Amino acid sequence: MKQKTDVLIVGAGAAGLMCGALTAASGKSVLIVDHANKAGKKILMSGGGRCNFTNYDITPDRYLSHNPHFCKSALNRYTQWDFIGLVDKHGIPWHEKKDGQLFCDNKSSDVLEMLLDECARAGASIQLKTSIEAIEVSDSGSFLVQTSSGVYVADKLVIATGGPSIPTLGASGFGYQVARQFGLKVYEPVAALVPFVLTSQLKQMSTVLSGNACRVEVSCSGRSFTDDMLFTHRGLSGPAMLQISSYWQPGQTLSIDLLPEINASEQLRTDQHKTPKQRLKTWLGQHLSQKISEQWLPVMGFDPEATLAVLNGRQMDDMANALHQWQVKPAGTEGYRTAEVALGGVDTDELSSRTMETKRVPGLYFIGEVMDVTGHLGGFNFQWAWSSAWAAAQSLKEG
Repeated sequence: MKQKTDVLIVGAGAAGLMCGALTAASGKSVLIVDHANKAGKKILMSGGGRCNFTNYDITPDRYLSHNPHFCKSALNRYTQWDFIGLVDKHGIPWHEKKDGQLFCDNKSSDVLEMLLDECARAGASIQLKTSIEAIEVSDSGSFLVQTSSGVYVADKLVIATGGPSIPTLGASGFGYQVARQFGLKVYEPVAALVPFVLTSQLKQMSTVLSGNACRVEVSCSGRSFTDDMLFTHRGLSGPAMLQISSYWQPGQTLSIDLLPEINASEQLRTDQHKTPKQRLKTWLGQHLSQKISEQWLPVMGFDPEATLAVLNGRQMDDMANALHQWQVKPAGTEGYRTAEVALGGVDTDELSSRTMETKRVPGLYFIGEVMDVTGHLGGFNFQWAWSSAWAAAQSLKEG
């Protein structure tokens, strides 16, 4: 027997739950289905378990898309302040960590419980452990959705399935399959906000330094980020590396400034006069850490035991250049296994920037990460989930 609903939302993550709650509040019957056994798994693990739910500084230039203007309408109409208001309404304590990043004081489940509560109050139903087997459009324009739990008839269908990052949480490319089924263009997804993998001597150094971090400025493809870099058993991670990974292409070289706060050439000359007997590893250890200094110097061809006194001008300049422009060519990234998001997705030219509805198929919507809009690290992707879900819900209420 077919079951009828006004709106069927596929995906019980951030965007799907937000859209479901807002749409049901207008009186529409809403069913949210998800193949996972729990709603909002990515919400729960985000921000180190504290959910970086938005950022004070939401601007379009913090998003990557083949159409950089697409995100503007939704972000302007449902802002970070609107979501902060919802968080405050539910009495969830939060704080700014750094750079405008807003986190829960307690745990990520506060945000998930808030969304589930909003769905429950509005009357949106959530059905888990339900996979989609087939989608068809009837002659009347409604959607026939065959699932593992039965067949549903919906006037409107919303795809909020996210991207393929972190498959252990149930992520998949299902949303792209739906888009292609209906003839929509999809940009091939690529892992983003993801650690880099190194090989050979650099990997050996990184393995020894695993767990050590330092503040750097990293540049690639005309973009730069200044933040912490973390050495791992396989390569380089930390906020700076995750940010630049969205702009890096295979085969490209990263330029890393290990001492972005000082002029190494001038500092070396000054300290050579002050402390000529100081060893190179001790000097660099003051600015980075002793362990990083001892490992990095020999890999770059410098003698850690040499004193500042023995360095001539050219040697000091060579070292300064190496410190400010350390050239690293990653072998690749960790891929979807650890990527926080994916670049690419449903071409935004196929969608209305005001409603998120597809131009070719009336009643079919895409929201959140499944489309070709990817934010920087720091709460930007969650804000896109909230804003795109809100934009779709305004249209769904009227339909």
